[in-house]
Amino acid sequence: GSIEVAVARRLREYSQTLKGREQLAVEEFALSLESIPKILAENSGLDPIDILTELKAQHDAGNMHAGIVVGSKGEVKNAFEAGVIEPLRIKTQAITSASEVATMILRIDDVVAAGKSSSGAMPHGMGGMPDME
Repeated sequence: GSIEVAVARRLREYSQTLKGREQLAVEEFALSLESIPKILAENSGLDPIDILTELKAQHDAGNMHAGIVVGSKGEVKNAFEAGVIEPLRIKTQAITSASEVATMILRIDDVVAAGKSSSGAMPHGMGGMPDME
């Protein structure tokens, strides 16, 4: 959860330099990253809101290694010192893959929405029988 909170924090800072839909998209992406530590906390039997609030507070205070360390207590502390090390390549690939999937879903949604807004006829150039006039 440490990396996701840190990236979400930076994305929120970056979103302030944008306007309109782009700003909203970046803010939502940051929010989606925060769902990872929330789910981790929830699956560990911890209060996700308390944990996320504590994580954000520690990151704001400069503790960039603050993460959820699930042990006997399940608390937010320096994950690096606790021996929790997450490989950069795996995190990068996970975020990249999630972004690509979200982009594909949005494109499919655009195609479906465009199809519904037309008169119901097949779009031109879609194969099949030629237009009848």
